[in-house]
Amino acid sequence: MLRFGCAQVVVDRIDPLVNPGQAPSPHMHQVAGGNSFNTSMASTDISAISTCTTCSYSDDFSNYWTANIYFKARNGSYKRVPQVPNRELFGDKYTAGTKGGFVVYYVSPGKNQITAFKPGFRMLVGDANKRKQGTTSLKSQTCFRCYSAKNFGGDNAAPCQDATLDTEAFPTKPCLGGIRSNILYPTCWDGVNLDSPDHKSHVAYPSNGPPKFTGSSTGGACPSTHPVKIPQLMLEIVWDTTAFNDKSEWPADGSQPFVLSTGDNTGYGQHGDYVFGWKDNSLQKAMDDAKGCMGASCAGLKTQAVDGGNACKVTSKVHEDVDGWMKTLPGMEM
Repeated sequence: MLRFGCAQVVVDRIDPLVNPGQAPSPHMHQVAGGNSFNTSMASTDISAISTCTTCSYSDDFSNYWTANIYFKARNGSYKRVPQVPNRELFGDKYTAGTKGGFVVYYVSPGKNQITAFKPGFRMLVGDANKRKQGTTSLKSQTCFRCYSAKNFGGDNAAPCQDATLDTEAFPTKPCLGGIRSNILYPTCWDGVNLDSPDHKSHVAYPSNGPPKFTGSSTGGACPSTHPVKIPQLMLEIVWDTTAFNDKSEWPADGSQPFVLSTGDNTGYGQHGDYVFGWKDNSLQKAMDDAKGCMGASCAGLKTQAVDGGNACKVTSKVHEDVDGWMKTLPGMEM
């Protein structure tokens, strides 16, 4: 299991998967990974054109991006909720020292059981337009966890499995230790297409449904249409909501005050995008490591100091306020 931090490389209103070539795109994203992130991502091998990455593993020039979360005050104004570093685990000081960003997981059940992603591979999980609960109480694709003050920065409970801890929608009460987001990607591939028109059809969840994240498994058997097992990829984001826990500032009707940058105040529209960018066959080697890669330490994979990752940046393509109080969400006239 690889578990490593990736600092924020940019906050910008572009989306090279869903809205390629468009600046601005309809809603704001927070992005981590390599500095070749741009409006089109037309290159089939972004590791060849990136010169730095915000991730602990310095051969990972992939890009990962999600919607932002905003606080909507009682007066109708909005403020972006900052991300804070996840907790240190396995002695991983890099992850605990990142600026913004999130933690990335790659999981393999063992040597020669996983086919790593190929240059040009990309995918999307979740639906930015979703506003209602799924067919089960927890779909195991995306979820939120409301932290108590003592759990600020993280805990060890597996995500998206326990309906008493995790919800598909935003928490409805003040979260004194912040809110954690988890986004779990499909683990089966058709073996042919690096992408598809909806960025989803070329991948699938196992036949028995979305895999439970255990840190040692990638779920059940793959369907015949998507027979190739790929690494289980997960993003984990900790949103620092502690500045927004005063209920006198919440909407007057008592509803929860957080909204995704898509304009979604339910949380059901949480989603994550991915463009593969590991250099050469470094990810495959890590997935096949017979000695086992754990956390941010893996024989043969190069790492960097956290200062280097925090310094890697991309210039915003759309110049607009991302951190101040604003009357409307960027791109969203609510």
